[in-house]
Amino acid sequence: MGDNDLNDKDSDNPDLATTPGEIGQGEHSLEAMPKLVVEGDDGSEDYWYKNVYQGDKVPQLTLRAVLMGGLLGAVMSISNLYTMLKVGWAFGVAITACVLSFVIWKVVRFCFRNVSDMTILENNCMQSAASSAGYSTGATVGLAFGALLMIQGHHQPWTVVLPWTVVSALLGVFLAVPMKRQMINVEKLAFPTGMAAAQTLKSLHAQSVEATKQAYSLVAALALAAVNGLLLNGEFKWQLALKLKIPELLPFNFRWMNVNMGETPGFGFSPSMLLIGAGMLVGMRVSASMLASAILLYFFFGPNALAQGQISNPHGLIKEWSLWTGSAIMVTSGLTAMALEWRTILRSLSVLKKAENQATDTAAVDYSDIEVPTKWLVIGIVPLAIASIALQYLAFSIAPHVGFVTVTLSFFLALVACRATGETDITPMSAMGKITQLTVAVLAPGVTVTNLMAASVTANIASSSADLLTDLKSGYLLGANPRKQFLAQLSGVFFGVAAIIPAWYLMVPDVAALEKFEPPSVNVWKAVAMALSKGIQNVPESARWGMLIGGLLGIALAIADKKAPKKLRTFIPSAMGLGLAWVVPFQNSLAFFIGALLAEIWAKINKKNAELYIVPVASGAVAGESLMCAMIAIIMAVAALTAH
Repeated sequence: MGDNDLNDKDSDNPDLATTPGEIGQGEHSLEAMPKLVVEGDDGSEDYWYKNVYQGDKVPQLTLRAVLMGGLLGAVMSISNLYTMLKVGWAFGVAITACVLSFVIWKVVRFCFRNVSDMTILENNCMQSAASSAGYSTGATVGLAFGALLMIQGHHQPWTVVLPWTVVSALLGVFLAVPMKRQMINVEKLAFPTGMAAAQTLKSLHAQSVEATKQAYSLVAALALAAVNGLLLNGEFKWQLALKLKIPELLPFNFRWMNVNMGETPGFGFSPSMLLIGAGMLVGMRVSASMLASAILLYFFFGPNALAQGQISNPHGLIKEWSLWTGSAIMVTSGLTAMALEWRTILRSLSVLKKAENQATDTAAVDYSDIEVPTKWLVIGIVPLAIASIALQYLAFSIAPHVGFVTVTLSFFLALVACRATGETDITPMSAMGKITQLTVAVLAPGVTVTNLMAASVTANIASSSADLLTDLKSGYLLGANPRKQFLAQLSGVFFGVAAIIPAWYLMVPDVAALEKFEPPSVNVWKAVAMALSKGIQNVPESARWGMLIGGLLGIALAIADKKAPKKLRTFIPSAMGLGLAWVVPFQNSLAFFIGALLAEIWAKINKKNAELYIVPVASGAVAGESLMCAMIAIIMAVAALTAH
């Protein structure tokens, strides 16, 4: 889900990429499931080893588990690339992968009777590989290289994109390990999504009737949404001949303040199950904030800007004008929210010292055989850090000292991201990137590419670490061997990269194709990099005032969200929702609100049924349509290349 925020349990991470299991950390999340509790647990590592650990008794790191997880994650990475471009979100894949793996393996066993069931630890290992493949690669490609494509007007060669993505993803995997023992074994931080994923696996393997119904409801929604995506975006000859096509947008045609609203791009209703499903996941607070903000933009501020000549025509409403205000709201709210968690930051920076002390404590059990050895980390992190610095210099002429600062900063920000995710289930991905952008703006002023690509390193490493630590939490609760889980995560990176690199070039062959997505997160990253590097003198004057007011509003809302009593917090507008509505078309805000409203009505009619089905149905809708639309884009691109 990251920033990342589909897991907005009323959070406001600006860049929209959600974290870990974020297939629903909104108001109808899997948190409604019973917590996984170990009877008689005294909180010690020794108790865990003697009573919970089963990593040496139960098959875990098997070839079929890694292949299943890697392939599912590869597919989900393409889905996440599409959703990142379309709505600005990347969804965590852990729980979706668990459910799909369960259903797929049922089919495999039905076809091949001699095949045994996967063990719960095999499925956990599968989940780890899938998360690594599906979540740790797409953010770099979809955000940083997307923004760079818009700035430069041409693609970077695959010889740059591939190693850049591999190195940052692998660093994220390695940097999660030093935090694991302290945050999970010792402090037992919640990592709510990891707990939900563990509970899902427990329920599925116990043949729980409810869990089975959830699994099949997700698959059914996925299939229906895939058909919907085909009808929306398909342009195949057979499809058009059979008139199997529905409009992507039903525009609202009327005049308002001397503006023909029908000419404004995206002003209407989109029958997209992806957008409606996303609204069901993020909940009413964010979705209502989006719709209210969109109404203000399209019915008041936008027409006024047109009348005053601040915008040349309705097509420039977002790209030329409102983008700046929306970005300011999201960036300042994210940075402020992170600053307000200064205690979390301080606790994060003490992790290594605590871990070192813990390692010297006298324990009844030697964990060296199951935890990841320190020498593995040295062997992995040192050459990867050097490779990252070298890549930054060779690919984008980023000075080695700036590259060194970027990689070093990534380590400390990964600590913060992991603790924030462990305590709140929210990964401040955007804030991580913006801190790097601000730092680089001082070290290398006026260089847009340096500012953008340096930030991508930090954001991807930090978000990947947090996501993978969430999987390690699931493994801890289920008694998995953390070393084997780490190896599954490492393998997942290569599956994800193998899928995401060709998918990127096929889905987005040029700038025009990217602009058709009207990609909100890409536009935000581009705007911040341009503003920090080139100044804001070319921004329309009214948009500059919008940036100032939006920035102050973002700060105020972040403080209010932190300080207000819990009962009042529900009524405070979401800064992410307000800002996002100014960087996406009106159709997105309206569809999100419709999805959230449907979820609210469902919960009012039958709360228990809603808690059971909203998350899997919405997640299936998002995954199904995004996968189909991504496949259509790839098929059309291949067909165009073949024709030439």
